[in-house]
Amino acid sequence: MSAQRLRALLAADSPEVVYAPGVWDGLTARLAEQAGFSALCASGFAVAASLGHPDAELYTMSENLDATRRIREASDLPLIADIDTGYGNAVNAARTGRRFRDAGVAAVFMEDQESPKRCPVCVGDPVPLLPAAEAAGKVRAVKDAVGDDVLVIARTDSSGDDALRRAESYAAAGADMIMPVTKTFSTVEEWAACREAVGVPLVATLTASTWTEREFTPRVLREIGVAVALLPTQVLMAATRAMRTALGRLAAGEPPASVSADATPHHEFVDLIGFAEVEAAQREYLPAAAGAGE
Repeated sequence: MSAQRLRALLAADSPEVVYAPGVWDGLTARLAEQAGFSALCASGFAVAASLGHPDAELYTMSENLDATRRIREASDLPLIADIDTGYGNAVNAARTGRRFRDAGVAAVFMEDQESPKRCPVCVGDPVPLLPAAEAAGKVRAVKDAVGDDVLVIARTDSSGDDALRRAESYAAAGADMIMPVTKTFSTVEEWAACREAVGVPLVATLTASTWTEREFTPRVLREIGVAVALLPTQVLMAATRAMRTALGRLAAGEPPASVSADATPHHEFVDLIGFAEVEAAQREYLPAAAGAGE
């Protein structure tokens, strides 16, 4: 099971922080695995962007699930999936948890915002939150639905003392890990106090251009009790710049051959995307005549 593999990473004798880059489709999943990562994050921010939307829960649960399945098809690394607010109340969230469990994810994280959620990094005002008791009930419902098959990560978008109380109640409701967001706390000491209060490991989001990305070194992460560090937007931002640059050069009339000269060579892409494996399968399973006609 995928969750067992993630637990094994977290339970190593001398555990290093597990870094999980944000991916949104089969290509990014394959590239992350080839880069040497041991886990992946199906980033809701990136999934939304891949559909041409901001991270404001404009896509449906089914669209998110489809993206998750494509990632799982391309890589069997433990996958941590973003299920936003669970797409409704506790009953809806429980069904969402079961669907993502059936898709083979290792863990899910769910926030305590009102639905539809808004990315807290993208808006200036505090985001509207559910009452703490209702949010804890949703955490309990998801954990009851998935059992030990999936790690449940409870995310809080609150701040200060309220965030600590919420984190404690979510852990008591069955959350395996707690995820403060980049705006939840403003100091390393507050993160450490959260870990001590909740009694379960923390998950940190090292979102691009935030203070956690700058200050949460591997040493700091270990000291404050973070077991998993998500890299939700770095790959998306790098890919966006590269694509905008290439498209701008082409639109300006630069010869395509010049643009291609600065990109991944065709033969290298063919190798990384797995053509050799497909050809080997064709030789093994298809009649010689059928293979010759392909």
